Amino acid sequence: MVTSTHELATPPRTAPGRSLLRLCGPLLFGLAMWLGATPAHADLKLCNTTASRVGVSIGYKDMEGWASEGWWNIASHTCETLLKGVLIGRFYYIHAVDYDRGGEWAGRLFMCTDDKSFTIRDTADCEKRGHKRTGFFEVDTGEERDWTVRLTDPDGEAKSQ
Repeated sequence: MVTSTHELATPPRTAPGRSLLRLCGPLLFGLAMWLGATPAHADLKLCNTTASRVGVSIGYKDMEGWASEGWWNIASHTCETLLKGVLIGRFYYIHAVDYDRGGEWAGRLFMCTDDKSFTIRDTADCEKRGHKRTGFFEVDTGEERDWTVRLTDPDGEAKSQ
């Protein structure tokens, strides 16, 4: 949110009936600005810049420990918000699957996933707990509060900003 300071000039003399408006005017203006203010968006977003539909899962560490979630189905050339709100960590992890052409975006950090929609706590013993052990790639947000990852076609790599 941008704030600024303004110097106020001495108000002109008003008729007696307008003194209440003169006193309440700044208060009403401030209230209107507060009610009309929109919060700044801070999210983790993923944009699919490929020609294919992709399925995306994410991994992260929060106050309760490690978690993985999926699947977001993201159409070609569209973006989706994966986590809403200010990012609480520096590192997030992503695994994505190309539904149309095959292949995946993966990495060397392993977390648990399932075939259908899931939220899984902890990264240990995935198979023993009935889940798949899946490689995720790391996204370093540099402790920014808002971040977008862009999946690109196979000749490129995932990019983030």
